Amino acid sequence: MRAARPAPNNKVRPTGLYIAGFLAGWGLHQLLEFHIDGDGASTLQKAVGAAIIGGGVAMTWWGLSTFMRVRTGIMPDRPARQLVTFGPYRFSRNPMFVGFTAIYIGLASLLNLAWPLVLLPLVLGLLTLTVIRHEERYMRHEFGEAFVSYCGRVRRWL
Repeated sequence: MRAARPAPNNKVRPTGLYIAGFLAGWGLHQLLEFHIDGDGASTLQKAVGAAIIGGGVAMTWWGLSTFMRVRTGIMPDRPARQLVTFGPYRFSRNPMFVGFTAIYIGLASLLNLAWPLVLLPLVLGLLTLTVIRHEERYMRHEFGEAFVSYCGRVRRWL
């Protein structure tokens, strides 16, 4: 019987970073309104926002369902049972984060809020520093050259 893999033990929740960033942007908007379109969101802007949200949900679900199919850890504090390199992971090492980012952008567009978009680079920077780098160190330790090779073939985002 194979010993259980150690967990990465990352307590930072990626969804929490996205939610905090969006709520901070919404809060800034309450203090100082900053719209994407000062005349209000057009039907086209709302449709594009909704489409981006739909694409983000689909990408996130594809990433989640791929992990569930192989029964590997989804949460950042759970061990990875295997290196997943198929499905959306052929195109991005972080398809769920790509999906979360699309949902964030689409929601800002749909609600006509510019502040969340201004804060998005900060959200992505914090995500990289607190989650992605931690996960990559863990994956490199657990899967060695296979993970290094995978990183050489597949981009972090898209």
